[in-house]
Amino acid sequence: MSRSEEAEWWANAVYGAIQEIPHGRVTTYGHIARLLGEPQRARQVGAVLKSLPSSDSGSHFTSANVPWQRVINTRGMISHRGPGSAQRQADALQQENVEVTTDSMGEWYVDFSRYGWFPTSLPNDDVAGDNL
Repeated sequence: MSRSEEAEWWANAVYGAIQEIPHGRVTTYGHIARLLGEPQRARQVGAVLKSLPSSDSGSHFTSANVPWQRVINTRGMISHRGPGSAQRQADALQQENVEVTTDSMGEWYVDFSRYGWFPTSLPNDDVAGDNL
């Protein structure tokens, strides 16, 4: 089943916003939603990321060009989405020199004070506004 036009717009907006997160930094699902003007849609950001096409899909946005690993939950924790998913995300972040720690329960965390990225607007939006 294909996505509706609105769902397609939302997915493309989420993927585009995530592409703006700098290397070695992280933000939250909720912050991406706020940057897109839809603060109540944090869960939908997660849903869009869950359906991110693989790099061999031929899609414009894929797991190869959307840094999905840079989005974590509001507590600074890597969310579990399936077996090995948290480990895979932790590994991808560590490859960007982001320190990922684990607690006594085996949960993975990133320190927002060191690695957080929380601008008030998307950098590309700022550039576009400068051209007006």
